[in-house]
Amino acid sequence: MMNPQEPLHRFTNHLVTERGLSRNTVQAYRRDLEQFTAYLNRIALPLDQVDRESVARFIRHLKEGGLSDASIARKLSALKMFSRFLCSEKVIEADFTEFLESRKTPLRLPEPLSIARVRRLLDMPGRGTIRDRAILELLYACGLRVSELVSLRVGDVDLEQRRVRCLGKGEKERLIPLGASACRWIAAHLAERRRRGDRLDRAAPLFGGRASGALTRQSVWRMVKAYARHAGITQRVTPHTLRHSFATHLLGGGADLRVIQELLGHARLSTTQRYTHVDTSRLKRIYRAAHPRA
Repeated sequence: MMNPQEPLHRFTNHLVTERGLSRNTVQAYRRDLEQFTAYLNRIALPLDQVDRESVARFIRHLKEGGLSDASIARKLSALKMFSRFLCSEKVIEADFTEFLESRKTPLRLPEPLSIARVRRLLDMPGRGTIRDRAILELLYACGLRVSELVSLRVGDVDLEQRRVRCLGKGEKERLIPLGASACRWIAAHLAERRRRGDRLDRAAPLFGGRASGALTRQSVWRMVKAYARHAGITQRVTPHTLRHSFATHLLGGGADLRVIQELLGHARLSTTQRYTHVDTSRLKRIYRAAHPRA
């Protein structure tokens, strides 16, 4: 039986060295494909004997396990890339995903927080820690992805120039302006760490976790959800909600969509448009002010 781990290792190397994908993206693809190879091992099916029906059974297996359509579509996308790679490497003779249709998932528009709810959320860490307030302020001030936030180092933040440097998808670097409030809380967080005697050279994590370890994406998600619950906010709130809110509030304040695209680190403007929400009352005001016969 062909061991699928060696081709999988070569594939992930290919994604990094030749496709230039970010570490987080590659890890996500690998997790999806490891689930597929574990399934193959369970049913004792060699990789070079996988066919369209095998993949269809795997998808049914995922569906019966309660996985959402969006998650299944993502795994199928990873499988398609993996199968094409295996063909190019002569590991298999035919693409076992060639005739599989991509699963269409409904586009769910993000629901940003109102400015009033953002204020309520940001005020809640007064009962918590300076670090938590700095994290929330930074997420909202810069529209960072949670993966970008947890990867920040002390040297990535310039409080004098009021900007933060981060690496987004595809290891693309961008500089994002920092608001005054976020600067104050980050400065307070760093001052608190200095008092504790923490190592604060440029390479040190900006936000340490337990036992001075790096913060994790899961811990940030839990923290944001907990503060939203304590603030009495009933809508679903995640770190990504703050990213949507950042974009939406900038647009509502008159920022150009292409500027928001640069700040978010999106490759396509169409992606940025999905991240923003313009209320109909603002559209009416713009129409009435701009149209000669309004």
